[in-house]
Amino acid sequence: MKTTALPAEGTAVRAQAGYTPSRKDVVRALASAMIGNWFELFDFIIYGYFAAQIGIAMFPASDPVTTILSSFATYGVGFFMRPVGAMILGSMGDRFGRKSALVLTMMLMAGATCATGLIPTYSSIGLVAPALLVLCRLVQGFAAGGEWGGSTTFLVEYAPAHRRGLFGALQQLSTSLAVVSAVVVALTLNTVLSAEDLQAWGWRVPFVLGILIAPLGFYLRAKVPETPHFKAERDVPEHPLREALTTHRRTVLKIAGMVMIWTVAGYTYGTFLVSFASQVLEVPSRYALLGTLTGALCNVAVIPLAGWASDKVGRKPFLLTSAAGFALVSIPLFVFMAEARSGMSVITATAVAGVFSGLFSGTAPTYLCELLPTRVRYTALSVGYNGAVMLFGGFAPFIATLLVRVTGVTIAPAFYVTAAAVLSFLVIALVRAPDPTKAIDQ
Repeated sequence: MKTTALPAEGTAVRAQAGYTPSRKDVVRALASAMIGNWFELFDFIIYGYFAAQIGIAMFPASDPVTTILSSFATYGVGFFMRPVGAMILGSMGDRFGRKSALVLTMMLMAGATCATGLIPTYSSIGLVAPALLVLCRLVQGFAAGGEWGGSTTFLVEYAPAHRRGLFGALQQLSTSLAVVSAVVVALTLNTVLSAEDLQAWGWRVPFVLGILIAPLGFYLRAKVPETPHFKAERDVPEHPLREALTTHRRTVLKIAGMVMIWTVAGYTYGTFLVSFASQVLEVPSRYALLGTLTGALCNVAVIPLAGWASDKVGRKPFLLTSAAGFALVSIPLFVFMAEARSGMSVITATAVAGVFSGLFSGTAPTYLCELLPTRVRYTALSVGYNGAVMLFGGFAPFIATLLVRVTGVTIAPAFYVTAAAVLSFLVIALVRAPDPTKAIDQ
């Protein structure tokens, strides 16, 4: 296996032999990873909360459902680029350092997001409008493909052995806070603006203003030192992607299988449910957004507790409980929403989903990192996770909407979530759990 030696100053001592970052470095690492991840995920997911308005502005269609399908299809297009970003940015992170790749992801995401908010409408420039929108989503997807695996790797490699679960949970905490922020912005705009103003220009506001946070995230990421585990690695693979897809291909596939329910449930109960509640259940959009906010807040509350507890009792029980929970409750929750057709039913459903999602989010980042060695962790983790996001999660809103349209069954999206939950449960149950007390360098 061909390798490339790192500079001598980065290999003086291995991490498990006693090399530890200072408290100041740890604080900087936490801040840079969490703020940067929050910024990138906010920019990427805000699209979903304005899918209806973007669809009307960018696509020619008289049928509302067709317009939403077109908008969600464009939303899903960004996920095609996530595995590409995972392969390229992940390889960059494993060869030259996690920090350089994470700085690049932030620059790409900031530029594409701001550009999205400035695209003229279809009525102004015709088919160029949806073409530019698709281009922006592709760039966003590429950047997002390198962000999740990079920020997760960065935090876990900075964590003391007895706090790895908690540090990994903080990565997902920042992701959930991004969801909360996006929902609050969407809810605020839906409340203070008329439907006409929201359609005319209001949906553009979060895309353009989101770039204001970019300089802070860029500064923090540029200043933080490289992770101690990467510094201590004596050599790195010349072709991380090749090694990830050959030597570690089974682990990559296991990761994709385990996170299937995580991504399907997240994008179904989060992104999809806003349009589903307002367009299909005819629940006012502000209540649909309030439901999503409630679910995200439940997620935020559970994530750090699950991460903390996983350092004491293990991580696998939380993952199994989450998958089993989604398998058991998804159909009853959608039946409840379909029959009640009320804001409270949507809030209840998203709250329950938020708790089960929090159990997975609080433990999965660290658990997945522990399955992989330092030398290809960024690449293999990114490819496995983003492959599942592309195949099962990114198009979850589109698939869920299509299921309702084709079958005429209002609760059809629940079948998709349940199937994903059963498959993930089986994969998680069959995967041998790594020993959380061992060093993650092996």
